[in-house]
Parts: sequence; C-alpha cells; structure tokens
Amino acid sequence: MSIHCDVSPNEIKQANIPHELFLSNLVGNHILMAVALGGIFGSAPWAMMIVPLVSFGILGYTLWRARQSRRRDSWYVMCHWQVCARRSRIFMAMLGLLLVVAGLGWLGYANGLMIKEAAIALVIGIGILPMMVTLLVLVMIESDALYHANQAKLPAWVMARFPRPDACP
Repeated sequence: MSIHCDVSPNEIKQANIPHELFLSNLVGNHILMAVALGGIFGSAPWAMMIVPLVSFGILGYTLWRARQSRRRDSWYVMCHWQVCARRSRIFMAMLGLLLVVAGLGWLGYANGLMIKEAAIALVIGIGILPMMVTLLVLVMIESDALYHANQAKLPAWVMARFPRPDACP
C-alpha cells in the first residue's frame, strides 16, 4: 500500500534520482554489461570483475547518499533515498554471496578438491541463480518504486519508519 504526498514537481524529480541510479546499475551494469563482457570471457576472464566493482561503487554511493539525504534533502526525497538504500543492502548481500561462492568454487577446483563440472554447478546453483532471481525481483520492485515516486507516493512502511504527518494528507 502506498500513500499520496503533497510535494512539488522539483521534489518528484529529485526523488526519481535514487531509483534511476539503482535501475541503471541493475539493468545497465548487471544485465547489459555482463552480457557484453561475457563475450570476451574466454580470452579475458578478469574483465568480468568490472561488473561487481562498478556495482559496489554505485551501491556504496547510494548508501552514502542516503545517509547524506537525512540532513540535506526534503522529507519526501530523503524517504526515496532510504527505499533505495534498503534495496541496495539486499543486493550487496546477494552480490557478496555470489563472489564468495565463486571464490570457493575456484579454490575448490584449483586445489583439486572438485572437478570442473562440480565447481561450475556450485557457482551457478548457489551463486548465479539466486543472484539473477534477486536481480529480476529488484528490477520489478524498483520500476514500481520509480512509478510511485513520479506519482508522489510512498510505501506505507516508509511512512511508518520516517513519519512526517504534515507532509501527507
């Protein structure tokens, strides 16, 4: 459930920024960039590290900016930064899980503890598959959040966590 707020068009424009940044990371970096770099994976596998490095940079900026927004942005804009910060933490945890599982799979294969197929199954089943499901769900949720930001709406949980009764009827 979302609640309509009485905010200015400028605040709506500013509230879109965190959602657009998060969606750019999910779609532009994790889908488009990953596919492009996957094409050169055979000759330069290290290039795939660009995707999580860029992602951690964007997610880190989002968390930093969300902390800053508590002091410098209007209440409505700050709330939308907090929504993205919450989802950024979830995505960072999944990205971290993928990197740990990939590292364990590589170590297991490099030290002769696993055959190549077992290492690949481990990375895909416990790392990549949950990451892709999370990515898909977050793209849908963030697209909805961007729509709600344009409609001057906030989720009820945000209103409960960051109340400001004078801003919303």
